[in-house]
Amino acid sequence: MYKKTMKLEPDNFELETNTVWSFKERGNWATHDAKYRGNWSPFIPRNLILRYSKPGDLILDPFVGSGTTVVEAKLLKRKAIGIDINPQALDIAEKHLNFDCENSGEISLYCEDARNLNNISDDSIDLITAHPPYADIIKYSENIEGDLSHLKIPEFLKEMKKVASSCYRVLKNNKFCAILIGDTRKKGCVIPLGFQVMQQFQDVGFTLKEIIIKEQHNCKATGYWKTNSIKYNFLLLAHEYLFVFRKG
Repeated sequence: MYKKTMKLEPDNFELETNTVWSFKERGNWATHDAKYRGNWSPFIPRNLILRYSKPGDLILDPFVGSGTTVVEAKLLKRKAIGIDINPQALDIAEKHLNFDCENSGEISLYCEDARNLNNISDDSIDLITAHPPYADIIKYSENIEGDLSHLKIPEFLKEMKKVASSCYRVLKNNKFCAILIGDTRKKGCVIPLGFQVMQQFQDVGFTLKEIIIKEQHNCKATGYWKTNSIKYNFLLLAHEYLFVFRKG
């Protein structure tokens, strides 16, 4: 159990009100940390949960990773389900949930494939927040069957459409699904992975409510990439897209 005296909320928090989000301080309240590679800032799920849900609602993260979303759900008095295909990620998420918080909702973790969501009933979720892998940019396991982080972009997009369809099935009508995804480069040219993933969600029936630009900070090897961006004449990708979709 984490110590009872830990800080359980960010200092001077204000809800985001425009379509550019920039968090220079990553966020270190409760059990949040940056040790799990590629995990998102807790400011993102906090904003999404506060804006698109209410206390007692049921939140789903189908790529829960180290548990950032479910920790925020616990702090904000929501119920939550965290899904991940990687049992090691779920072990980390479970440890991060091991702290006291008054009146917190029930949090459940399942080792499952985001393309199926077999443990979740139709039209049962109030909000989905997800930070999937960006194709094969970061591999999150060595040989787990079904791990989307091992797929090249064409196959990744095909499988993300299955994720989108599962999310659509379990989400209640007129509720929201938010996906953070970034672009990549091949042979010096941009591959618009973000918008390609956006299209998969639209194709299964989601309506696009918001496109939020999330500015990136504190990226590793910044000096190395700055040097190469000048040497090989390309711009560093310093943003990601946060797409907010509505069902119905």
